[in-house]
Amino acid sequence: MVEPMPSLNVLGGPLEPCSTAPLTGFFRDGRCNTCIEDRGSHTVCVVMTAEFLAFSKYVGNDLTTPRPELRFAGLKPGDSWCLCAARFAQAHDEGCAPRVRLAATHARALEVVPLSVLSSYALA
Repeated sequence: MVEPMPSLNVLGGPLEPCSTAPLTGFFRDGRCNTCIEDRGSHTVCVVMTAEFLAFSKYVGNDLTTPRPELRFAGLKPGDSWCLCAARFAQAHDEGCAPRVRLAATHARALEVVPLSVLSSYALA
């Protein structure tokens, strides 16, 4: 049985929703909730940009093409999404990380990305 980790955000408060349209999250519950089985740590709530989507496709993770068999409609700029923490860190290193919703970013993201980095991309 999959046991979710506590729903806390990087600021220490309750984890806020990230997106229900499109429906996101490892559990497809609209939040960046996670568990031990979530090896990708889908914990960073971001707002997609054309630049990031192009980067992600370039490095082998096409987030724009619909995949109905995975209940994935494809993303476009402006969509919020629970992104893998390591992919966010990679995009940061390459200078094309998207903006972050801190209150909707799971505390587990801090295992991969420092709060100072996440905060530098925070939406107001």
